Order: sequence, then structure tokens, then C-alpha cells
Amino acid sequence: MTGSTPNGSPHRPDGDRNVIVSQRYRFRAAAHVLSPDCPVLADLMPAEVGPARVLVILDEGLTHAAPWTTERVQQYAEAHGDRLTLAGPIEVVAGGEQTKNDWATYERVVRAIHDGNLCRHSYVLAIGGGAVLDAVGFAAATAHRGVRLVRMPTTTLAQADAGIGVKNGINAFGKKNFLGTFTVPWAVVNDPSLPATLSDREWRCGFSEAVKVALVKDASLFERIESAADSLGQRDEGVARSIIQHSAELHLDHIVDGGDPFELTVARPLDFGHWSAHKLEQMTGFRLRHGEAVAIGVALDSLYSALAGLLAWDDAVRVVDTLKRIGFSLYDDALQNTSDLLDGLDEFREHLGGRLTIAMIDSIGVQRDVHDMDRAVLADAIDRLRGTSLQHL
Repeated sequence: MTGSTPNGSPHRPDGDRNVIVSQRYRFRAAAHVLSPDCPVLADLMPAEVGPARVLVILDEGLTHAAPWTTERVQQYAEAHGDRLTLAGPIEVVAGGEQTKNDWATYERVVRAIHDGNLCRHSYVLAIGGGAVLDAVGFAAATAHRGVRLVRMPTTTLAQADAGIGVKNGINAFGKKNFLGTFTVPWAVVNDPSLPATLSDREWRCGFSEAVKVALVKDASLFERIESAADSLGQRDEGVARSIIQHSAELHLDHIVDGGDPFELTVARPLDFGHWSAHKLEQMTGFRLRHGEAVAIGVALDSLYSALAGLLAWDDAVRVVDTLKRIGFSLYDDALQNTSDLLDGLDEFREHLGGRLTIAMIDSIGVQRDVHDMDRAVLADAIDRLRGTSLQHL
């Protein structure tokens, strides 16, 4: 059916047009955000009428490491009762990758949004690690076609990387993040006091992502991490706080100013080292944490870049040495199954779309895209990772 314009001329809806959407990204870094006298959260959750309705989701791991968290959230809501109100009981969900491996967390959060009578101007406050933020974010993005999501990352990895950005999702069909959305969160709040509750293993994980973003975006950050690697391995929280903040800012700059926040093109520089990392997580039944798999993937692709003649060999050695000094093990027996590992290339291409595009590095801080990988060179890089000291490189 063809309509007409007011002057009687035919109006034809066909043709290409640009849809321009501008959204605000609110990022805050503040310590002790759940203290009743801190206004940051309340300021970030305004309401058009009456107090804002807020559904709070907590990572179970946080409630074990810091059992006072639930009480502090309740006290905060009471202290700011004129501005916000809890829309139902605080929900505690499983942490870690298990929360993304089935529908349970998603369904529970969607049910809580329904039962709490949240609307699109209400808020879901997700406090936890990257996996919880992903799963809760997926639920918030799909309920009512989008309820406002406030992320409060609690791990070094989530504060440096996973909590920053526009991705939400859960795993399906044995593949990472097969189901999900690109949705700009209403706000992200990094509280540097929260990672103090982490185990050494979890605390370390965020720094593989910091190394990654430094290698593709900022040589000066890599030099800082390289100099501080021993201190990071010993949990120097002052040094760590600055590096996490720098990493978060680089990730945010890429989202806001990189020109492709929703990954409509084939380039994906922030996934340097991730094609193999995602596959290693699956191959080990998620025995490897995401940050641990990323450390292996970053080391592998740095060596590949050098063996392919892109990166100076000495720089590849610097990357491997830095990751080791932070405390990462850079070889896992799963790497021996090269056939399954290489399936990760096809899965990576499918997830991104278009032709295979892998981020490599020409030099520290300078990234380039490649569209195929030499499997003999890749096998050589894997062989060179099999060992425990740099002399095996």
C-alpha cells in the first residue's frame, strides 16, 4: 500500500536512511560506594516520579567473601529512601562462568523484574564479577526491551574490562556468549575497595586484560605493567588500582570513540588473544578462568605475531615474561589438542560475522588485522609456550 504526502504526491517508504541514536555512557570511579554517606549510586538513579525502583542482584561469590554486603545495600537504600526504594528482596545468584552456562540466572532475574513491577525507567543494580554482569545484563536488556542497568564490577577483570562496554550474554551450544545483546548500560561504577575481597587467583585475572588492551592501544601502559609485574604478583593494591583505572579508560575510549561499539564491522581489536582463550575455556570445562585463558591467548598471539614477522621477537619475549611475573601459567595441556583449538577460529568468525579477522600486533601498542593464520606457525607458537621458562622460547 502506498500512502500520500499532504500535497497529494505519493509517499514511498522504500530507500536507505540513516538511524542515528545518541546514548549517554555514565562511568564513575569512587571508593566505598555502598557507604550511606556516598551519593554516587543515588545520583546515578534518578526517577521521574517518586523514589526510583531498584532491583539489586548480588554475586554469590561476593556474599561469601564479604558477607556484610547485603546488609550494606539495605542500609544504603534506607539512607537514601527519599530517592530510591528496593523493588523486592535482594537476589543472590551464582557467580563465575556457571551462571552463564544455563538459563537459570537469566530466568530468575527476569522473574524478579516482573515480580518487582519494574518498568523501563526502573533500575537493575548488578554487583558482581563479569559473568554475573553479563547474565544479569542480558536479562535487563530483554525485559520490557530494556530496563536501565547499573553495573558495579567487583573483580579486577570486570573493573578493567568485562564491566566496561556494551555486551551482555550467556553461553549456549557449548559456545561463549552465543546469546546476548549490545546494550549501553545506564551506568558503570568501579569501586576500587571491592577487589580486596578476591582470592589471589581471581585477583590476578584482571591483569591479563590490562596487558591485552595495552598491547593493542597504549605502549606506555604496557611499560607500566611490565615495570610493576612483580608488584602486581604480590598484590600491591596501590599499583593495581592505577593500572585497572587506565585499562578501564582505554576500554571505555574504544567504546565511545572507536567508531564501532556494536561491532558492525569485522574488526575487533579488543579481542586480541581471545579466539583461543574462549575455546580454551570450553575445552577445559571452564576449569581455566577467563583471565587465565586470556593470558595464554595473549602470549600465544604475541608469539605468533613475532614468528609471522610482524612483531620484534624481543617484544614477544617481554610480553611472555610480564605475564609470567604477574603469576600466570601460560601453558595448559588442552593446547595439545590443536584440532579442537583451531575450531575456535571458525567459531570466532561466526560470532563476529564476515570473513575471519584476528587482531595481531606490529609493535607494542600498535595493532593490525589479519584474515588468516598459518597453522604451522601457530603450532610452532604453541610448542614454544610448552615450558616453564623463557629459555624454551
